[in-house]
Amino acid sequence: MLKENPKIKKIVLAYSGGLDTSVILKWLQDNYQCDVVTFTADIGQGEEVEPARKKAKSLGVREIFIDDLKEEFVRDFVFPMFRANALYEGVYLLGTSIARPLIAKRQIEIAKLTNSDAVSHGATGKGNDQVRFEIGYYSLQPDIKVISPWREWDLSSRTNLINYAEKNQIQVPKDKRGDAPFSVDANLLHISAEGKILEDPWVEPQEFIYTRTISPFDAPDKPTEIVLEFLNGDPVELNGKSLSPAAMLHQLNVFGGRNGIGRIDLVENRFVGMKSRGIYETPGGTILFHMRRAIESITLDRGAAHLKDELMPKYAELIYNGFWFSPEREMLQASIDVSQKNVSGTVRAKLYKGNVIITGRKSPYSLYSESLVTFEEGTADYNHSDAEGFIKLNALRLRVKKIIESAS
Repeated sequence: MLKENPKIKKIVLAYSGGLDTSVILKWLQDNYQCDVVTFTADIGQGEEVEPARKKAKSLGVREIFIDDLKEEFVRDFVFPMFRANALYEGVYLLGTSIARPLIAKRQIEIAKLTNSDAVSHGATGKGNDQVRFEIGYYSLQPDIKVISPWREWDLSSRTNLINYAEKNQIQVPKDKRGDAPFSVDANLLHISAEGKILEDPWVEPQEFIYTRTISPFDAPDKPTEIVLEFLNGDPVELNGKSLSPAAMLHQLNVFGGRNGIGRIDLVENRFVGMKSRGIYETPGGTILFHMRRAIESITLDRGAAHLKDELMPKYAELIYNGFWFSPEREMLQASIDVSQKNVSGTVRAKLYKGNVIITGRKSPYSLYSESLVTFEEGTADYNHSDAEGFIKLNALRLRVKKIIESAS
């Protein structure tokens, strides 16, 4: 039975061209009896996006947007996040999370361009992505109508999806007819796999699941040496060659993938309340994370570095939970970006069998002083005898505590 909803005139759908979003496209047309605009984002997922245009046309779509957002994705979302050294629950480099606000932003822009009054996505009702998309939508256009088919329809199984597709002459490739062994999300920063055969956290993932990295056990026996040049916290040159943000991350992915770098097997706490097991590959991001920490180690003051590390879990949680456009994330970002004004210089590393081994770092803004740290006779700026008073003052409360305990 079709749902009557005269209030909605036009919908912008985040559309991949795959089975799920093609069924969603037809379902929206039937259920809401209105025009649907499709939006396909190329954020480096590694698949051709143009076939989505042909499929959308075959389903009667008149307004089709296919946008190359790779540079914007890395420059305005990935790099700012990496300036915070963000890790969710100490492990996850937030590859899926950071892509959602960009997609939501562009969807809202297209909604305004096309005079659409609603947006829709293909995220399921159990995952985090529905939250990330919809918080993003509402943050940018508070009065937008949001349609989440997976929370509305009765197509609760893959069999139902395929039957609906066939009934409506939507082509279903042979390799999509069976149950998918796991679901995949990909962009220029990472690729993830979760669900089905990966749901038991005790079962070791099979090698065929990994597509961006070779096994560390099969990686070359000879290390790959790379040199990164940083400017204000962002990488700008790789092995002496200036690269755009997207080109930089792509090349780091190549180096990381060849050396088995960036694999994690993670059980995470979803924002919606359940635990989820995922297999993530973030080769270039893992290299960048470690080499960024190395340049910060010589250019950031101790207080600033430690405060950044204290702020990081909150920042990472905001990204994970979908609050990229929140005032608190923007406040944290402003503070983090101020800390990066002197995070410039050169880092050298060897990539070897899953490891990023830092071998050197230098900067014109280095706070590292050989004359202060040397075991030989050093500068007059440090007087060894000053340490006695420093130690006694720091130990004072502990001494008083012990004296009182001994007297009682």
